Amino acid sequence: MHERTSEEDRDRCLQVALKRLEDGRLIQSLARRVAMPTESQEAARAPVLEAYLADEIAPALRALGFDCEQVGTAAGPLLIAERIESPDVPTVLGYGHGDVVRGQAGRWREGRDPWRLERCGERWYGRGVADNKGQHTINLEAFAAVLEVRGAQQGLAGGGASRARLGFNAKWLFEMGEEIGSPALHQACASHRARLAADLLLASDGPRTEPYRPTLFLGSRGVLNFALVVEPRDGAHHSGNWGGLISNPALVLAHALATIVDARGAIRVPQWRPSSLTPAVRAALRGLHPDGGEGAPAVDPDWGEPGLTSAERVYGWCSFEVLAFDAGHPSRPVNAIPGRALAHCQLRTVVGIEPEGIVPALRRHLDAHGFAQVRFEPSADPGLPATRLDPEHPWVRWASASIERSTGERPAVLPNLGGSLPNDAFADLLGLPTVWVPHSYAGCSQHAPDEHLLEPVVRQALRIMAGLYWDLGEPGTPGS
Repeated sequence: MHERTSEEDRDRCLQVALKRLEDGRLIQSLARRVAMPTESQEAARAPVLEAYLADEIAPALRALGFDCEQVGTAAGPLLIAERIESPDVPTVLGYGHGDVVRGQAGRWREGRDPWRLERCGERWYGRGVADNKGQHTINLEAFAAVLEVRGAQQGLAGGGASRARLGFNAKWLFEMGEEIGSPALHQACASHRARLAADLLLASDGPRTEPYRPTLFLGSRGVLNFALVVEPRDGAHHSGNWGGLISNPALVLAHALATIVDARGAIRVPQWRPSSLTPAVRAALRGLHPDGGEGAPAVDPDWGEPGLTSAERVYGWCSFEVLAFDAGHPSRPVNAIPGRALAHCQLRTVVGIEPEGIVPALRRHLDAHGFAQVRFEPSADPGLPATRLDPEHPWVRWASASIERSTGERPAVLPNLGGSLPNDAFADLLGLPTVWVPHSYAGCSQHAPDEHLLEPVVRQALRIMAGLYWDLGEPGTPGS
């Protein structure tokens, strides 16, 4: 076991992490990564996805003392990296994804190029800066800062810092298909379970609950996309000749949807209403106010489940959304009753809603309300299950204390993210406690033009992650 180091050394580590921003090293690394158009939705980008791992991430990890192996699967490439010191110290698994959504060139404001990192005031623009290249770049730079200071403690100068003893084992898993549903991740976790064994998943993705407030989230809401269709007959029919005589599928579908949620968006399918909003979850969410920052929409106070706070609605409850509704010819309507209506729908779930029961519950509900003619069509995306770690888990208390020590501010602790991540690969397949430390915010425009990071958040995130990695090597970690 390492002897406890002084508070001065820990503070120095946090300053060294910030220096990697100030001297340009972090910016240079991120600029190279943003310049690689790793659009996983485009088959032609497959060589770029491979190159991101081989030419960018693997060299960075090897410089930090990791052994790396690129794992090829039919569904896409992954990279597994290991830095093992001793079986008697904690092991942390990190995760990142290098793929991004389409760049949407030509739609960014002020002529910005999605594949060029641009700093404008406190904002850093570029595709992937928030999701997820910027976030894993921050973590790698913080890890490097810890190695540098540990190496100096141990008398290792210059390049010898990569051989410094950290006091914990570290592993990384990088994938290149998160934006298309992580088709290779679960297979990799099942096939390499022993190699990926750890005491904790510590990773960064997704947004904070408020832009400048340190945040932990411990899982994610599940998601299921599907379509509901009403198609009573072939083709459209003149509304003058047939109006009032034949059913309008758009109206039928609208009424069917109105049985799923009420006029204020509260869910009415009984089996979609969770019982997992426990006192512990409510306590964790008390006082939190989701805030997307400048330009974000205002929260509608009268929308969603009555009696819940805004934080409880987005982190502790399910939500049903209609993403798109199609009937007739919306751009050029004609005087005809459409023959078909379709709604693209989405259900976000929390722990306690069994995935296998979602569709049968909907079918029973629609039938009971007289809408047997509404047809369910599954999405090509299989969706993701909900996951959640107990907010009182020892690793959560440890991480919260470390972040408060580094920032002087108590972090927000979310039982799960409002969005969805493939956290079940780590929580369920690998059986790990999962602690996520996001470095972005809800108004960052991820998946849209003008994706950006906030520089003050980057600075704080470097301190947070350097502190967490430093504290992993100190006595007092859970189970030590």
